[in-house]
Amino acid sequence: MNRFTTIALVALLAIAALIVPASAVDATIEVRSEVFSGDNFSDIFDTVGGNIEINSTNFAGFWYDIDDNLASETLTILNNSALVSGETIDEEGLWYNATIVQADYTAEFANETPDDDNSTFPLIGLFAESYVATADDDAGELMKLLLDNDDKYTLRTGSALELPNGYELTAKQIDVEGDKVWMELSRDGEFIEDEVIDVIGGEATWTYDTDVGDTDDVIVFRALITDVFQGQVDSLAVVEGLWLLDYENILEIDSADEFGEFEVNAVSSTISMFNSGTLTLSDDKDIDLAEGLMITTADSDLRFALVKEYTEPGTYEVRGSVAVATDSWTANDFAGFWYDLDDDESSETLSITVDGETVDEEDLWYNTTIVQTSYTADFANETPDDDNSTFPIIGLFAQEYVATADDDAGELMELLLDNDDKYTLRTGSALEMPNGYELTAKQIDVEGDKVWMELSKDGEFVEDEVIDVIGGEATWTYDTDVGDTDDVIVFRALITDVFQGQVDSLAVVEGLWLLDYENILEIDSADEFGELEVDAVASTISMFNSGTLTLSQDKEIELAEGFMLKTADSTDLRYYPFVERTIGEGMEVVEGDGDEGVDEEMPGDEVVEGEGDEVVEETPAEDETPVEDDTEVEEEDTEEPAESPGFEAVFAVAGLLAVAYLVRRN
Repeated sequence: MNRFTTIALVALLAIAALIVPASAVDATIEVRSEVFSGDNFSDIFDTVGGNIEINSTNFAGFWYDIDDNLASETLTILNNSALVSGETIDEEGLWYNATIVQADYTAEFANETPDDDNSTFPLIGLFAESYVATADDDAGELMKLLLDNDDKYTLRTGSALELPNGYELTAKQIDVEGDKVWMELSRDGEFIEDEVIDVIGGEATWTYDTDVGDTDDVIVFRALITDVFQGQVDSLAVVEGLWLLDYENILEIDSADEFGEFEVNAVSSTISMFNSGTLTLSDDKDIDLAEGLMITTADSDLRFALVKEYTEPGTYEVRGSVAVATDSWTANDFAGFWYDLDDDESSETLSITVDGETVDEEDLWYNTTIVQTSYTADFANETPDDDNSTFPIIGLFAQEYVATADDDAGELMELLLDNDDKYTLRTGSALEMPNGYELTAKQIDVEGDKVWMELSKDGEFVEDEVIDVIGGEATWTYDTDVGDTDDVIVFRALITDVFQGQVDSLAVVEGLWLLDYENILEIDSADEFGELEVDAVASTISMFNSGTLTLSQDKEIELAEGFMLKTADSTDLRYYPFVERTIGEGMEVVEGDGDEGVDEEMPGDEVVEGEGDEVVEETPAEDETPVEDDTEVEEEDTEEPAESPGFEAVFAVAGLLAVAYLVRRN
């Protein structure tokens, strides 16, 4: 091998090292407030009758305790023409307040001594996240609330229960009489504290306190141990409640501190902030206020909502407004229902008539109606007379579906994708989409203006197409027969560019729309969905409760799959509808056998859900061979995605080869 060839290979290997998987768009959940709409702020102030106030009653993102009817946060736009007018909020026209409240632990922790007053803790909502103050009346030092649950875990001795932020709870040993357990709290493998807990009386609470910031003896961890078991084979400890603070990362807040668009005005038991600059609510904007809290505006008129964006893997409750008697909900007061802010369109309504605590048969009605909505991406129609600018969407139990016909909701397909995200695919690479679908850039022609693409599912061919982007961009639309309807559009992709280089062949996609058309949901009159029975199906689906519902205290009533009612643990009637949203799977480009290029992926940490007790297996020593067990808890994937090198790799190749050439000449 000559010197030039060696150097060239080294250069190419260096470039190969740069080509790594890259983040596309992280999976997110957006929770929105009530929508405010008018010609200008003055018009909205007249409608609401004063200040525009967003709090836990009209924004599901703010912390709320339904059991004790407690809340912490408010966001207020002042009805003051000197500060707020037209579409503009001048400095100090928007105020955000967060106040400490004494909240109950979710688990029923037993106090260590009879005179302990540890039944509550000082909670404060901050930018729609839960924090705990080091003092009951001073919000100047805050710790993130990581855990507050009454979940049940069964730990084998030697096993480690993985908690958020690297914390671990380990059952070290159980005494021979089986009434004590030695437990240890650690973080990132480093010892924090241990304790021998005696459960001979039935259950016991381990409470760990330490000095945090300027405050001594702050409770930062609690665990409720309800049982231990010393068997011939297994030694087990049962935990039925955990409470944990991220006490090693203190958030200190002082007057004049800045958080995004906010400046802190005062700190006591309440944190008060105002906008330190002018905010203009012009069309189609996301105005970041602070820490994932934003104001989102429509692309016409003055129509906006407060939105909290969550990106951390996990399951989030999205609730409607709180009711205390007969009530009803639309998309405006239940963020789980589908809503299009730009066109002010919605689909679902829920109404409940309550007599005492009883909802008699046919006193709960759920209706949902097909509406024509626009695609998120600007798909180009294939021919000038195509009328494919909208599609018939319908919300069903707070999930998005598409009807096979514009005026008949009898056959529905789940909407899997509707975005204008950007993905760059190598030839031969496959973009993994939900439910096993994949989009592959097969080849690009030598002139670099056409790409051969393929749609598949679970490795099986579905359709392919050669797309010509010589005019700038092109839409691939795939339609097929679905149920009783012919030629239903089930997939669209907007291809905006192709690139045929010496090293990489790339196709750029800037919009995807996909239906789960192979799994049709057929709905007919008299069909039953949980507690609901279908009354009629046309362009609207109407359902009612087929049996009596009792809204007694501390209940979760599943109306239909994933569509719930929650009642307060109180003698006073208080309830709301809710759904759960989970951040997990995303889309990922998987390398094929074709040309090398730039991977695009949407990583999502896997959320492992189990039923019943969670059993945490023993962690083997380094010199032991792990034994597989069906009950082992799967570790959460926390690998950080790398950044995309984009087209820089192409220029880097050229540069290194040029260097190699010069070396050869010398």
